[in-house]
Amino acid sequence: MRESHIIHPADECPPTGGYCRTHELNLLHIAALYAVSRALSRSLAFGETLHEVLRVLSEEAGLTRGMITVVDPESGNLSAHALHGSPPPEPGSIQYQPGEGVLGLVLERPRTVKLVRVADEPRFLNRLGIYQPELPFIAVPIKVAGDLMGVLAVQPEAPDDGLLDERAQFAEMVANLIGQSLRLSLDVAREKSSLVEERDSLRRTVRHQFGFENMVGRSAVMRRVFDQSRLVAKWNTTVLIRGETGTGKELIANAIHYNSPRARNALVRLNCAALPENLLESELFGHERGAFTGAVEARKGRFEQAHGGTLFLDEIGEVSAAFQAKLLRVLQEGEFERVGGGRTIKVDVRIIAATHRDLETAVEMGDFREDLFYRLNVMPLFLPPLRERIEDIPEIARHLLGKIGADQKRKLNLTEMALRRLANHDWPGNVRELENCLERAAVLSEDGGIDADLIRFPSARERPPTARPAPRPPVAETGAANASPPDIDDPDLSERERVIAALEQAGWVQAKAARLLGMTPRQIAYRIQTLNIAVKQF
Repeated sequence: MRESHIIHPADECPPTGGYCRTHELNLLHIAALYAVSRALSRSLAFGETLHEVLRVLSEEAGLTRGMITVVDPESGNLSAHALHGSPPPEPGSIQYQPGEGVLGLVLERPRTVKLVRVADEPRFLNRLGIYQPELPFIAVPIKVAGDLMGVLAVQPEAPDDGLLDERAQFAEMVANLIGQSLRLSLDVAREKSSLVEERDSLRRTVRHQFGFENMVGRSAVMRRVFDQSRLVAKWNTTVLIRGETGTGKELIANAIHYNSPRARNALVRLNCAALPENLLESELFGHERGAFTGAVEARKGRFEQAHGGTLFLDEIGEVSAAFQAKLLRVLQEGEFERVGGGRTIKVDVRIIAATHRDLETAVEMGDFREDLFYRLNVMPLFLPPLRERIEDIPEIARHLLGKIGADQKRKLNLTEMALRRLANHDWPGNVRELENCLERAAVLSEDGGIDADLIRFPSARERPPTARPAPRPPVAETGAANASPPDIDDPDLSERERVIAALEQAGWVQAKAARLLGMTPRQIAYRIQTLNIAVKQF
C-alpha cells in the first residue's frame, strides 16, 4: 500500500473556519458516543448490539456502510460479523486473511488505516460492492486486553473535508467500547458454556441414576411395572402411582420424568400430606404480595415452577374435598390464579400423582371426588409390597448395603443366613424398613460382615422359615377353636367384626371374603389395613 494513501495527522493549521467545523463535529461525536454506549449496555446479545451500533454511526455520526469483522479463533482470519443495512452474513462467507486487502493489513499490523479516497488505493478489494470509490474509508482495530479481536470499518458519507483524523479518532473510541463489550460477551459466553457443560453432565448423571435399567428388581411383577413406566414416559399422560408406603413410588416418578421429553425442564415435588390446606394452596398456586399476613412479596407456586416440566404430587389422597375442586380445575384447564390475585395463569405441566390409599373406596365413602379420581387415574401403576416379591430381596439388600457401605466408607457383606432371615420377614414398612434394618445391622457390625444375628426387627412379624403346614380349619379371632364364625349379615356386628367373620368363612382368602361382602379385593385390603386386622397365615 502506498504510504500517501494512509493519512496521518496534518502538520499544517486547519483552513479558515476549521475550528468551527471541528467543534461541531466533536459535539456530534459526543452525542453519537453516548448513543453507542447506551446501545452496548442495553443487551448482552452481541450480534443485535453490533447492528444497533452501526445504525447509530450511520444516522448520528455520518459514518455509513459500517462493517464489523471478528477474528476467527480457528483460522485466524477476519470474518464479517455485522453489516449496516444488511442481514448478518453467513458465518465464514466473507473472510480476509492477514495482509489481504485493507482489512487484512489491519489484521497483519493492528493500527488504524485512513484512506482519503478509496479509488486511489489499489489494494482495496471492495468485496461487498457497497463502498463508494470517491469517498474516504476508515478501518480501526478492535482490541481486548491488547489482543486484536476484530476490525471496525466505516465510510464517511461525504468527500474528505480535512477532518478525517477526527473521524478516525472517534472510530477508535467506538472500537474501544466495542472491545469492552466484546470482552464481557466472551466472559458471559464462556460462563454459559461452562454452565451448559455442567448442566448436561448433571443431566447425564441423573438420567443414568434414574434409568430403568438401573432400577433394582427382577421379579415378573416389577419388570411389568418398569415396562409400563418406560412406555408412559414418552408421552404427557397423567400417571397415578399406587402402592404402600415405602415401595418406591417417588423413584418411579423420577424415572418417568428423567426418561421423558420433559427431562430438560424441572421435576417439582410436593408431599400433599405434609402441609395444612391453607399452606398447600399457596405452595401449589403461589400468592401475590399482601395476600395474607406474612406475604411480603409475590411468590411462584409449584405449578409455575414446573412449567414445561413435571409436577409430582405425593400422597394425593390426603387432600381435602375443598382443595380437590381447586386442583381439578388446574388439571382440566391448565390454568389457575395465585392466592390473592385475579390474573389467570396458564401452565404446561405433566402430573404424576402417588398415593398409598384405596382411592376407589375413598370415592365410595365420599372422601375423594370421583371426577378428580378419573382425571388422575389415566395411567395407573401398581407397585407391589416387598412381601409379594421376596425374590427381589437379595438384590435390593445388596444394593442398599452398597449405599450404606459408601456412607460408612467400608465394605459390607451379607451372609446367606442373613439373607434367609430377611426373606422370612413380612416387611410392613417395605423397602424403607429394609434399608433401616440393614443400616442398623451395619452399625452393629464391627468387621463389615452381617450375619443373621445382626438382623433385628423392633416389631417382628416373621414367617416360619420351614414349609407352611397344611391349612387348619378357620378359627375366629376370639373364641374356641371349634366355635363357628358369626353371621356376616348380623346387624349387631361392627364393621371390623363383619370383615373378620367374612375372612373366617373364606379361610382367610381375601378375594373370597370380598365376594361374600360384595367388595372388590382392593377394597377389602383397604378395610383390613384401616381396621388393623392381623391377617392369619396358613
